[in-house]
This record gives sequence, structure tokens and C-alpha cells, in this order.
Amino acid sequence: MSWVTGVDVGGTFTDLYAFDPESGAVHLHKTPSTPGNPAEAVLGGLRTLAARSGLKLADLARFCHGTTVGTNALIQRSGGTVALVTTAGFRDLLEIGRQTRPHMYDFQIDNPAPLVPRHLRFAVAERITAGGRVIAPLDEDEIARVVAAVRRSGADACAICLLFAFVNPAHERRLRDALAAALPGLDISLSSEVQPEFREYERLSTTVLNAYLQPVMSTYLRDIAAGVRAMAPAAAIGISQSSGGLMSVERARRFPVRTALSGPAAGVVGAVDAARRAGFPDIVTLDMGGTSADVALIRDYMPGTSFDRDIEGFPTRLPSLDINAVGAGGGSIAWFERDGLLKVGPRSAGAVPGPACYGLGGTAATVTDANLVLGRLPESGLLGGGMRLDAAAARRAITPLAERLGFAVERTAQGILGIVVANMVRAIRAVSVVRGHDPRLFVLLPFGGAGPLHASDVARSLGIARVLVPPAPGILCAQGLIVSDLRESFVRTRPTPLDDRHDATLRALIDELRREAEAWFAAEGVAPARRVCRIVLDMRYVGQNFELAVDLGDTVALPDGAALRRLFFAEHERSYGFHTPDDAIEIVNYRLVAIGGLRQPAALAAPPRREAAARPTGRRPVWFAGAAAVDTPIYDRAQLLPGDRLTGPAVVEQMDATTLLFPGDLLAVDAACNLIVEVAR
Repeated sequence: MSWVTGVDVGGTFTDLYAFDPESGAVHLHKTPSTPGNPAEAVLGGLRTLAARSGLKLADLARFCHGTTVGTNALIQRSGGTVALVTTAGFRDLLEIGRQTRPHMYDFQIDNPAPLVPRHLRFAVAERITAGGRVIAPLDEDEIARVVAAVRRSGADACAICLLFAFVNPAHERRLRDALAAALPGLDISLSSEVQPEFREYERLSTTVLNAYLQPVMSTYLRDIAAGVRAMAPAAAIGISQSSGGLMSVERARRFPVRTALSGPAAGVVGAVDAARRAGFPDIVTLDMGGTSADVALIRDYMPGTSFDRDIEGFPTRLPSLDINAVGAGGGSIAWFERDGLLKVGPRSAGAVPGPACYGLGGTAATVTDANLVLGRLPESGLLGGGMRLDAAAARRAITPLAERLGFAVERTAQGILGIVVANMVRAIRAVSVVRGHDPRLFVLLPFGGAGPLHASDVARSLGIARVLVPPAPGILCAQGLIVSDLRESFVRTRPTPLDDRHDATLRALIDELRREAEAWFAAEGVAPARRVCRIVLDMRYVGQNFELAVDLGDTVALPDGAALRRLFFAEHERSYGFHTPDDAIEIVNYRLVAIGGLRQPAALAAPPRREAAARPTGRRPVWFAGAAAVDTPIYDRAQLLPGDRLTGPAVVEQMDATTLLFPGDLLAVDAACNLIVEVAR
């Protein structure tokens, strides 16, 4: 029998989750990330995981990977040198953009500098209308001139974004073919392939980002693929994308911008799987790692999808899971603003040097240092004792802050945690209260290395009554990778009035997308029985500026016009609180999401229940909200079985995370070994 593994690279740790179907066993491993070369931690961790678990690398069937290489390249501005080819008259669109400021009330902050300076932008004489008709042909002399200019520029990659290429991509393809023939090593991104939708600026920005990441991601993915295939020649490799699905290495090299939010998206997929196994359809996720906290709202096991978002200040137009991120992680640094107030984050100590208690040279006080000072983390360390923590170093880091505030070190540590909790509460309110959802009706599902440690505090602040902690919360992103399916999105922009006269147009466009999806299924080797197509229509009232995505599901028979109107009204009501039944409606974008189902791990057999109460492995003083420490029992998560119940205060420790119960919290272990916490008011 073969086994599967998911590997997620985070800012502090690289997580590995392996499932062995022969024994039904799960194997976990966590290793410090290697920011200089993330592939070192990935490949080294895979070797260590296989050796420790007794699994043979030759039997690895599927390797699923979530990567931050693209995001880090944008943060560090370490992508390739990009040339840009645009329609004549649109050379400066990349810099003009939209007339919006990064911060509404700050006139001093500029948008980030464009990734393509003006001398590397080249205009080409051609023009296609909104209907796809060529009114200014692209001649061979123009193509030769642009090819020569790109050659002289010395660029590593080239982005091509012509006006209305999403309707008629012929000119973009001719330029690509000429550039590929003249410059074989050049990475080329076409807007008509990256995201063939209307809204010129967002399409241009997304295409430029894709081209900027291609040289970096191509090298990284080549190294990862070579390393995995050298160890496990039979393993299929899947790369996580921001939409929550997997894609092949080749498509990831062509469209690296899709990986920018792959880690958080995999976490949401894993959270949905955990919630489904526990029977909680409506959840709020809290993924707190080393550098940030990512939150998402899930209704009826379905996460929301967003198409417009910024990645490191650059607008993109791509399908991605609707995740809100805030700079609140275990490595978030506590510091004083010029107004004299204590802040926590968004700056982070990262993996190197990390929090002061790691003993790697860090001196700034962080959230992890505060948790250690308060006894919420053990001095024996993280990773099941494999990474010791220095409590004295943590106290030294917090002492200057305490002296400036005139507080004891413990009270200052409580303040640091109070601030970081407030930051996470604000992020959750942004995806719930601000959008008309009452968080009290949801279950909080914390994960990441630090999520369960702060979950009770966050839930209490929001009025959430119940917390669900999955069996391996610190590695849930990696677990989400192995329960992900192959996914690809196809889209057509064709504004169409919603009435019976255009019914044939609607069906013709959907059929066209289905044919593209079938070709993709065949190329990826997806068996017919595992093919699913979901139809989504972007609809709006005529004259509205933005569209609403109306999901028709995987139905083969499309609804008639009256049914589509009702679905749009319901979505408009959910989003805005009203709808107007007599106004004209139009369909703007036709989308088809193709899903190739992969073999998923079966649910683990529940361990036997027991009658005797679980016993603590030790005790230590822990500071909660009070002015003094409380003598608190410590439990080993591996010894908690279905039916066990605990009353807080208590600390539950495991290799990948720590769960904290405040006084009065009630914990029960369900049949799937999830921790269900009833939060004390």
C-alpha cells in the first residue's frame, strides 16, 4: 500500500502530515523553516518523517505542497526582471491604476512602486474592440520591434496584456510565439491565460505579478520536484493554490501567482474537513502561526470565495478563499508607538532569530515569550520537548517594556496577550459582524501552532460559546493539503441581459467552458467518475459597479431565467440586506470550477473509551486573567480518549500545539478525538 503526505511551509515551522492507508496511522513532523532555501526544510523534513515513521519513500503515492516562496518574493521584492508589452496608449496604466489610496486618511503613504519600471514597458500598435473585432491589426514589423526591445532589456520574464485580449487573444498569442522563438529562456505570461476577465487594471496587475514570480517559482518548483522524484519516483506532486485546490507542478510554474495564499487556503480546507467530521457546519477558523493569524467564516461547510484582493499591496483578480489576515502570531513583536502606547505586531521575529526564548539571538519581546513567562507554555519546550525554551531570556526581553510601563513582568505579558487577542477579535469581526453574521452562532475552530493557546480568550471576547480543537491543530494546514482535490477555474466575460431571449447564449458559453474543463480533466488524468463541474455566474443589476457570485452547484441542467433571478435576489439579500425585484439584471462573467476528486484518507478508527478519568502528567503555576498564578494541571493530549472530560483551569500539551482552558471552561473529547470546549462566561 502507498501513503500520502502534505507539507506546508510557514514563517517559523515547516509542517508535515502523512497518512498511511495500510495501517490507518497518521504521522506528524514539524521542523524549523529554512527561509534562505525553503526546499531544505521540505526535503529534509520528508526524509526525517519517513525514517521516524518507518515508511518507505519509494511507496509515497502523493506529495502535496503549500509554499510561501511566491509571497516572500513579493515581500522582499526578489522576483525577476519583468518587461511589459501593452496596447499603445496604455503604457502607464500599471502606474495610474485606480484612484484609491492605500490608507484613506493618510496622505503620506504611497502605493508600492510598480514592479515594472517605465523603461521596461513597451507599447505595441494594435487594437481590438470590446466585441473582439480587430480594428488595428498587429503587423510583423511591430512584432519584430517589440521582440528586439525585450531582448535589449535583459528581462527574465515578460508580461503581455493587450486591450480586450480576454475576448480575442490572437494578438497576445502571436507576440508570445515570436518572443518564445527569439528568446527561448524567457518566461512569458499572457493576460488571456492568467485571468481572462474584464477590468483592465486588475488583469494587468495580476499578469505582471505572475510574470514577476515565474523565474523564482520555476527554480524552486524544479528543485522541489527533482528532490521529491529522486526520493520517491512514483509520487504524484500537487501544489496548493489560493482557491483551496491542487494543481500540477507544470501549471504552478505557468501560474505562480495562484500560490500566493496557498498555505492559509490549505488550512481552511483542513478546517472544513475537521468540522465535517465533528458535525459542525458553521465555523469561524483561527489559524495562528508564527507571523500572522488568518481567519475565515464558513457556512454549511462552504468557505467564501473572493476574486479581488491585494497581495503585498498589489491588486490581483484571482479566485481565492475569503481569508482575512492580521499580523498576530507567536513571533509578533511587542513595541511602543510614538504615542507611547504598547503595540503587538505586525512586525515579527520570524523563524530566525525568532522569539527571545528560542535562544537563536532574538532579543525583542514576542507573544511566545509572554506565553512562556505566564506559564502557558512549558520550559521543556516545543515539538514534544525537541525545542527547548529559555524562560530567563523571555523575562529579559519583556523586562524593558515592564519597566517603561511600571508593571510587573507578568502583568506586562498579560497585556501583550490582551493586545494580540484584540487584534484577532477585530479580524474575526471583519468577516462576521461587518458582513451581517453573528459570531455567537458559530463554533470557533483554532489551529496553527498558537491557535488553541488563545482560542478560549478569543471566543470569550466574541461571545462564542464553543471551541473545536482538531486532533493535530498545529499541522492542520498540512493535513488540509492531503484532503484537497485538483481544481481549475475557467471563465468568460460576456455581459448578457438576464432574459429568455439570451438563454441560448448562456447555454452556449457554459458548453464552451465544459469542453475546456473536459480537456483539462483529460490532461490531468482525472477518471470520469471523479470529475465535478460547478457553475458560477457573476451577476449584478444593470448599472451596478460590482457583481455577486451566484453558485449554481454541479447541476447539468441549467435553471431558467426566473430561477436565476430568484437565486440572484437571495444572494443580493444576503450581501446587502435587500433586493429590488423589478430592476434589470445582467450576467457579466460565466465561470466553471472543475474539480478532480483524489482518493481521500478514511476517517481514523476511534480509540476505545474508558471509564476512569484522565490523569494530569504534572502541575505548574499559570497566570490567567487574575493578579496571581493558579496551580494548574497539565495533561498529555495523547492520553485523552473519547469520553474524557476536564474542567479548567488546565493545559493540554501535544507535539504541535498547546490548548489552554481558563478557569470554568469545560472540555469533552468526542468520538473523533476532537476537543470540544464549552467556554466559561
